Amino acid sequence: MAARFWLPLYHRLPPWLQDAAAAVRGWQLEGWRYGPETERLVEEALARESWTEEQWQRWREERLARLLDRAARKVPYYRAMWAERRVRGDASGWEKLENWPVLEKEALRRAPEAFLAEDCDPRQMFETHTSGTSGTPLKLWQSRKTLRAWYALFEARWRRWHGVSRRDRWAILGGQLVVPTARRQPPFWVHNRPMRQLYLSSYHLAPELIPHYVAELRRFRPAYLWGYSSALYTLAQECRRLGVKDLRFRVILTNAEPLYSHQRELMEEVFDTPVRETYGMSEMAAAAGECEEGRMHWFPEAGVVEILGAGPDGAGDLVATGLINEDMPLIRYRVGDRVKPAPAGARCECGRALPLLERIEGRLDDVIVTPDGRRIGRLDPVFKADLAIREAQIVQERPDLVRVRVVPGAEFGARQEADLVRRLRLRLGEAMRVEVERVKEIERGANGKFRAVVSRLAAEHRS
Repeated sequence: MAARFWLPLYHRLPPWLQDAAAAVRGWQLEGWRYGPETERLVEEALARESWTEEQWQRWREERLARLLDRAARKVPYYRAMWAERRVRGDASGWEKLENWPVLEKEALRRAPEAFLAEDCDPRQMFETHTSGTSGTPLKLWQSRKTLRAWYALFEARWRRWHGVSRRDRWAILGGQLVVPTARRQPPFWVHNRPMRQLYLSSYHLAPELIPHYVAELRRFRPAYLWGYSSALYTLAQECRRLGVKDLRFRVILTNAEPLYSHQRELMEEVFDTPVRETYGMSEMAAAAGECEEGRMHWFPEAGVVEILGAGPDGAGDLVATGLINEDMPLIRYRVGDRVKPAPAGARCECGRALPLLERIEGRLDDVIVTPDGRRIGRLDPVFKADLAIREAQIVQERPDLVRVRVVPGAEFGARQEADLVRRLRLRLGEAMRVEVERVKEIERGANGKFRAVVSRLAAEHRS
């Protein structure tokens, strides 16, 4: 709510004052996320990567038992739930995770305060808001101790794994409205000096404006890039078109959106830099990251993960129990993403004893359901680099109709359009009608995120 009042004022400030405002915010965030214990927490997280399965089991069982007991006794929502179950004659105990029902987002959205332990004062905690799958924000609280434990995990495994740290300069393409969307003259960024961060707007990535981004990246010289997969991919597309060959980074880290193979391939080609996927959430229920071998690892400290309702392709709904935020515990929380687990017993060549996952499919809503009942959640292979497309979005309008919204490149014509339709029908089946709509841009959803697949039928088909 506060942003509704300060954001218009901030956008009227001259750039140097916007940088000053960003510095104040950066200083606040640094104080909440990092402290004198951070380096110790990072080293401990790195040391746990060689733990045996028995060590992990003991550690998690002790954490989980404490969290479940605290939730049942001290958290109003869960205490009322167990009291109601006792009245109904349910004798199951809260000591076992499988006895807890799956928690849906709507319950958290309706009454977030009911999930905060009664011995916590929200005025002394960090309050954050995150958009759910419907775009309606969730309100969440974390203590300073919780935040520092959470961010130490990311420092260890999102940064240190790839030879960078929070002490390095970095640039981010994220969802914050750092400059007004109507602006057509630089800067399209703001400097957050306490966090050594160049925050680039993801809302101004038009072809004619990209040279300004390139010039600022050359000037700032960040060690690594971080951001939405779609925004980083757009930057890479335009850099290739412009013939930019001198932007090099130690690593590019993608976040908040699935990373598709064609996006990774182009970014690695243009920037001659490894691209690694990361996965996390403001709800602090689960987290994962890609190692130098290109495999995704769960972070066991973040939460207990379950994959429910897996389809023929092995992907299912991610349900997670967060282990770090004991003050606002989310137990068997349906995150809203589909995940494909790795085969049982799979090990990674990197040598770390952290569990693997095959891939993040994306949001539960981002699934096409074919007339014969198949659920298809990964269609990025149809958008290989040989198609002259800047961006594309697949929308399922009806059970037998998908519309492909395409932002065409200069060489996109009838032949490429027909090829795109052919590729989709090969995957969706002959019973599915495919229409192509050429558009100037594809609107971003909540917090600036790009949805590659949108199902208008998601609600009725969700399992």
